Amino acid sequence: MAKKSTKSVKSAKEKAIDAVLALAAEKGWENTGLADIAGKAKIPLAELRDHFEDRIDILAAYGRSIDRKVLENTGTPDPDLSPRGRLFDILMERFDALNERREGVRAILKSFCHDPRQAVISLPHLGRSMCWMLEAAGIDTGGIRGALRIAGLTGVYLKTLKSWMDDDSPDMGKTMAALDKNLGHAERLAESLGI
Repeated sequence: MAKKSTKSVKSAKEKAIDAVLALAAEKGWENTGLADIAGKAKIPLAELRDHFEDRIDILAAYGRSIDRKVLENTGTPDPDLSPRGRLFDILMERFDALNERREGVRAILKSFCHDPRQAVISLPHLGRSMCWMLEAAGIDTGGIRGALRIAGLTGVYLKTLKSWMDDDSPDMGKTMAALDKNLGHAERLAESLGI
């Protein structure tokens, strides 16, 4: 009985995430309400409330699903690659995962430009995701150095995200070039600061 309950909870969460991304692509994030999400997901609004605090919480759940996909696909860090090389591979895996729901993600990100409050509320979730990406690369995230690494990678990711939004090429060449450049800047800064 408990297993069935767990499965139905996951199913409702997945439906809500799918609904959010579809609605954002169809009519914009700013025009997507919780009742719209519940309707599109075909779940009662009360059940949606059981699983999520608000729309940002649904985005956080989507972020965790992206984290999981990246962690599953990247596996154990390759010791023959430099930390920068490992981070490059991991973050490109992340952009690949985002491409699966590209239009919805782009619509949400564009709306953040008009409502910076939502972007600020989302930053702690993004920081946690970047912590997982660093750990996947075999880079320590403990202490002050770890916090600085997380902040630095968050900056690299956000800056590269701008390029990803405009990159419609099948090989994501513009995104790869921007990520390589941004990781290079971060690496030099980290070395100069002894991080």
